[in-house]
Amino acid sequence: QVQLVESGGGLVQAGNSLRLSCAASGGSFSSVAMAWFRQAPGKERENVAAISRSGGNTYYADSVKGRFTIDRDNAKNTVYLQMNSLKPEDTAVYSCAATRTRYTYELPTPERYNNWGQGTQVTVSS
Repeated sequence: QVQLVESGGGLVQAGNSLRLSCAASGGSFSSVAMAWFRQAPGKERENVAAISRSGGNTYYADSVKGRFTIDRDNAKNTVYLQMNSLKPEDTAVYSCAATRTRYTYELPTPERYNNWGQGTQVTVSS
């Protein structure tokens, strides 16, 4: 199984940017699709962005479209989440996750993901 470790979280002011990284080890990174989820206290977990195995297909939640960008470097076994124009409502624990699905329509589906990182805290102050 692929092991996942996130980094890059922190405290930023609204309007600023952060770039999260998720490093994978222990498996074939190019054989899994990847996603970033977030969960704020008292709220349900949300799939904010996902990317297919090759990187050719992506998914974004409406709440982050135009502000967040997901990409991956299969040579470095890493997936990234570039977050721009951050808002206080983006405050959450962000986790990366992996799925072996090869179907693009399944990228948004949390139940398809079976490998998870520990998460990294992102806090956006107003």
